Amino acid sequence: MENTSSSTIYRKERGSTGFWLVVIGAALWGVDPLFRILLLETMTSTQIVLIEHIIVSLIAIPVLWKFRDDLKQLRLRHWIAVIFISWGGSALATVLFTLALTHNDPNTVLLLQKMQPLFAIVLAKFLLKETLPRHFGGLFIIALVGTYLLTFGFTLPIGSWNNWIHAGSLLSLGAAALWGGSTVMGRLMLGQARYETVTSLRFVVALPLLFFMTWNEGAPWTLPAGTGAQAAVILNILGQALLPGLLSLLLYYKGLSSTKASVATLAELSFPMAGVLVNWIAFRTLITWEQLLGFILIWIALFAISKQQERTTPISDTAPKLRTE
Repeated sequence: MENTSSSTIYRKERGSTGFWLVVIGAALWGVDPLFRILLLETMTSTQIVLIEHIIVSLIAIPVLWKFRDDLKQLRLRHWIAVIFISWGGSALATVLFTLALTHNDPNTVLLLQKMQPLFAIVLAKFLLKETLPRHFGGLFIIALVGTYLLTFGFTLPIGSWNNWIHAGSLLSLGAAALWGGSTVMGRLMLGQARYETVTSLRFVVALPLLFFMTWNEGAPWTLPAGTGAQAAVILNILGQALLPGLLSLLLYYKGLSSTKASVATLAELSFPMAGVLVNWIAFRTLITWEQLLGFILIWIALFAISKQQERTTPISDTAPKLRTE
């Protein structure tokens, strides 16, 4: 009886911790535009993503060697998931999102990214046979309303519907679909390999595609004049690669290993909240009452989902099945 009780407590802590690791990992994505927009002044979107992946791969390749036994356990469906995550979620989606920032109003790009949960929930239900938490639909609507308030406040963007249908919006929707699908594929992979292995594969396997895309683009490689400007570019690249790149995904996949994909995709709504804070700190953009209300609504949804995770997340169903050494 005592062992059963201890196991139950462990499952509760594991489920809740995993959920909040996804929240923190996704929140780190909120600082991504801060680096990326500055880098777009001197580099193309494809060049930025390629360099980011090269930097992270220097760390990821030794990790893959250390956990090479994980690779031996992967089957065809897992390698298909790896290709989708790395080529789709890591390479193409990041390039599409970066391009969208150059073609569209950032607010529209941000709001369209909230379509990710819709793509992920549908795929998780069909591919992973996941059951949704109680009242998930209502909580999801609350979170989306909060996200809308963070982006537009109480106004309606009726006067700029053309912003929703031109190239920037299509690029943003494409990124949302690929990232939503990557959440599901990542959850599938984490039933077979460590989160460090999945994170490393995401960056390393994307390199051939990114090299081809950059070569095909044919854009010249340039750096701004002046030592100070060049140092700033290098620091931005390193910050982009290591913070919203490597660190965020390590936390994200660690949390995803004990969190349902359909639940994790709602936790990812912490991204717009972090974006608001970055705008406030970096650009002195004050938080409005509408944005504060949006924060509150999203956190209500996140807290409710987290409590359900504590009660219902079984370790046997969610933890990665790894070979012990």
